[in-house]
Amino acid sequence: MKVRADENRCQGHGLCNMTAPDVFDLSDEDGHVVIRTPEVPPELEDDAARGAEACPEIALSVTDE
Repeated sequence: MKVRADENRCQGHGLCNMTAPDVFDLSDEDGHVVIRTPEVPPELEDDAARGAEACPEIALSVTDE
């Protein structure tokens, strides 16, 4: 599984990080998403999906690539 962020859509709500801190972090500069693990290991796939779903701006996507 891979996680991608559309940096133009991210508004820095931080819900992804609150939901899945092992997958998503926040930039110290502007509070926007930083993906910690672009290639998500199997044990974090559920967290990554929940974190992406938590984004109110729909700035995150997960794929099975």
